[in-house]
Amino acid sequence: MHTPPFRLAQPPRLKLSSDELAGTGLRAADPCCTPAKVSPSNAKRRARLAELDGQLHCSIIGTCLSTHELRKLVSKFTGLDPRDASDLEIHHSAVELAIDGGAGAKALHKLLDERYAAAVRRFDKAADDVDLLKLWDDTLKSGDIPPAYWALMTHPYATLYVRQKAFGELHMLSHLVGAANRADIRRLVALEAENAELQEKVERQQSRLQEISMQRDASISALNEQIAQFTALATRQTPTDPSDLETEISRLRDKLADTDQRVALHTSRREAAEQRALQEQGAALALRKSRDQALELLKLVQSECDALERAAVDAADANGPGTRQASLDSVRGKRIVYMGGRPGSNAALKRLVEAAGGDFVVHDGGVEDRKGLLAAALPGADIVVFPVDCVDHDSMNTLKRVCERHQIDYYPLRTASVASFVELVDRLRREHLAQLGNPPPSAFCLRHG
Repeated sequence: MHTPPFRLAQPPRLKLSSDELAGTGLRAADPCCTPAKVSPSNAKRRARLAELDGQLHCSIIGTCLSTHELRKLVSKFTGLDPRDASDLEIHHSAVELAIDGGAGAKALHKLLDERYAAAVRRFDKAADDVDLLKLWDDTLKSGDIPPAYWALMTHPYATLYVRQKAFGELHMLSHLVGAANRADIRRLVALEAENAELQEKVERQQSRLQEISMQRDASISALNEQIAQFTALATRQTPTDPSDLETEISRLRDKLADTDQRVALHTSRREAAEQRALQEQGAALALRKSRDQALELLKLVQSECDALERAAVDAADANGPGTRQASLDSVRGKRIVYMGGRPGSNAALKRLVEAAGGDFVVHDGGVEDRKGLLAAALPGADIVVFPVDCVDHDSMNTLKRVCERHQIDYYPLRTASVASFVELVDRLRREHLAQLGNPPPSAFCLRHG
């Protein structure tokens, strides 16, 4: 984007006359010692919610606050009924409160500060806008967007470019998640529903097993009491008829044997149910692991898509009147050796690097090119790249040994796609910019020294 989708609000400036300045006991500084004017975004004070541009309020409130929190807060400052109002009406009223800048805006700001106090303290460590963007990029990789978005938008070093970049990435993230991840979301929802169903089934079975165990214990206790009573009665009374006593003992023994059979049956059922529960728990753990692996792969592919899109946008901006540097301009004047890969993607990468002013040398790892040429092609290279999914182990080990001997940096790629290469170049460029930083301003005065 050449222009931001919003206009930053300008905070009021305090002007004092010479008489008022004298009344405060302060002395006006010499013009040569007066520091350069500091923009409002660089002031050593966090911006208030009402001071931000009105077009930022919608993204901040919609991303950082839940509808449940907004319903309780908005009803205190507006006439909306929190039980009947729709989510859109609650959101719209909260944005209007933030724009008006009254007590409602102060309450919203206080709620955001209390909820994301940890993120605000973490972002306060940023010394300039470069550190601020680095923290923001790290947060994008981890996926915890709302705390970082609030801390960044109100940070003292949040410049127009910083806020525009965060706003644009948050906006595009919603599009990418909705367009590219529908199938994954459906699969995750199905897995979570199946997991919840299995958990409920296990809980029901465990509850039933507990009931059966309690019934068994109660039956055993009752039978033991009866046996004790009959034994005591038999010892106290002298049997008048031995045949009746033998009949009673036989009946009790039959009843005890029947009880033992029922106990054995319940025990076997309980053990079978426990085995099924363990199997279902193992299946649930496997499903959870598969879901986590799918999420990791999704994040990695999404970062590659973001890098490819930024490279395309930066390349388009570089041909126009903008002053931004294209992402692939970092390879200008560098010699890149690419080992392995596929012919189609290798040809596309060669065109991209040469269009950016770099030298791109391809070695197929020994399919058609001799492996002996690899050791001769590596010296003089700035970086060496190889895709781990399209190269043999022998060539990869040879490459690592030669690179370590000549002290050449080598980087593995996830796949042989163009997106993986562009993501690596963009990541190396951002790491290089983060290491450079900004030099501190000179405190030397031509008049006073």
